[in-house]
Amino acid sequence: MSAAGGPPVVIVGAGLAAWTTARELRKLDAAVPIQLVTRDNGDFYAKPTLSNAFGQKRSPDQLVTTAAAAMAQNLGVTLCADTMVTSMDTAAQTLTVEHGGKSEDLPYRQLVLATGAHPIRIPMQGDAAQAVQSVNHLDDFRRLHAELTALPPSTDGQPHAVLVIGGGLIGCEFANDLLQAGYAVHVVDPASGPLAALLPAAAAEQLRQALQDLGVVWHWGVTVQTLQAATTGAHRYVGTLSDGTSVEADAVLSAVGLRADTALAAQAGLACARGVLVDAHLQTSASGVFALGDCAQYASAGGRTLPYVMPIMNAARALAATLAGTPTALVFPLMPVAVKTPALPITVAAPHPDTQGVWTQDPATEGLLEGGAWRFVDADGAQRGFVLTGKQCSKRMEWSKATAP
Repeated sequence: MSAAGGPPVVIVGAGLAAWTTARELRKLDAAVPIQLVTRDNGDFYAKPTLSNAFGQKRSPDQLVTTAAAAMAQNLGVTLCADTMVTSMDTAAQTLTVEHGGKSEDLPYRQLVLATGAHPIRIPMQGDAAQAVQSVNHLDDFRRLHAELTALPPSTDGQPHAVLVIGGGLIGCEFANDLLQAGYAVHVVDPASGPLAALLPAAAAEQLRQALQDLGVVWHWGVTVQTLQAATTGAHRYVGTLSDGTSVEADAVLSAVGLRADTALAAQAGLACARGVLVDAHLQTSASGVFALGDCAQYASAGGRTLPYVMPIMNAARALAATLAGTPTALVFPLMPVAVKTPALPITVAAPHPDTQGVWTQDPATEGLLEGGAWRFVDADGAQRGFVLTGKQCSKRMEWSKATAP
C-alpha cells in the first residue's frame, strides 16, 4: 500500500486504458493519490459502440455510460478535464499543462501515458477534401452524427449516401451500421476484398457477399483521388476514384487505420517507433513512465501495437499491480476479436504477422451457408490463429483452447 501523501500517480488520457488503469490501481491501493489529465471532458464511453450506434439510433450523449465527474468521485481520482499536457520533464518528474489559458507544472510519482491514437489521414485533392471525417473518439462521432442528421430530405427519393474509405475492420463495421440506419454506402479500398489483412480469402469473400447483399457498393483496387462539392445532382459531394469512376455521396468517412499518438512521448525523448516502446512491465525508456493502450508498442506482443479492448484490459491489470508495488510482467493470452458486422458476425484470432503458415478451412464447415471456420497452421503444424464466421462464432471457446497463444 502507498502512502497518501506526496505526488500522485498521474494518468494522461481518459479513454478505456486510462480509466481502467485508475480503476484497477484503486482496487489494489485505496490510499495512493491518482490524478487523471485529459484534453477532453473525460466522460466514459465504450469506443466499440461508435461503429454500431447509427443502426441502433443512439445519439452521442446516449453513448456516455458514466460522466467523468462521477467516475472520478467513485474512484477517488482528481480529474483535470479540458487540460492539455504541453510537455513533460522525466528528470524532474513533472508535467506542464494548460487549462483555461493558464499554465502550471504538475508533479508525479509515476506517470502513465494513455494518449491513444489518431486516425490516419490520406492525402486527397479537391475543394471538399476537408469534409472527410474520421471517427476514433466520441467527439468525432458527434461531428459525423451532426452532419448526417442535419441532411435535408432527399430530393430524388433515394437514401442519403455515405462514401466509406477503407474496407478494413472499422470501415466494414461502419458500412454495416450505416446500411442498417438506412443510408446507401459505397466502400473504396485498394485491396481486393474486405478485412484483407485479417481474413483468409474465402472468409473475406463471405463478408463481401453478405455486405453486398445488404446493399454495400464495393470499389476494390482503387483509391479516392479527389473530392469535390457537387454542382449538380441530388448529393453533396463527388469523389473521383483512381480508375476514373465517380461516386456521389452526402458524407465521407475515412477508416483507413490508426496511428499511435506518440507526440508527447517523443517530445520528451522517450523511445518511439510505431508506438511508445514499452517493456514487459509497460515501462517506457524513462524510469517511472509507463504507457498502454492504443499509443503503446508492446514488447509482450512482439513489438506490435494492439488497438483492441482485450489487450487494454490485460495491460491495465498488469500495470496497476506494478504501480501498486508488485512488478508484474504483462503476458497476453489469446485474444480473439469480434468484428461487429451483423450481416456476417466474425471472430478473428490473428496469428503474429511474422508467423509463417497457411490458412485452411475446417472441412466440416465447407459449403455451409451459416458460416465457416478456418485455422492458421504454422510450419510445425501448430494452430496459431483462427477465423470463425456466422453461427460458427459460437465455437469461440473451443477454437481458442486449440490455438497456441
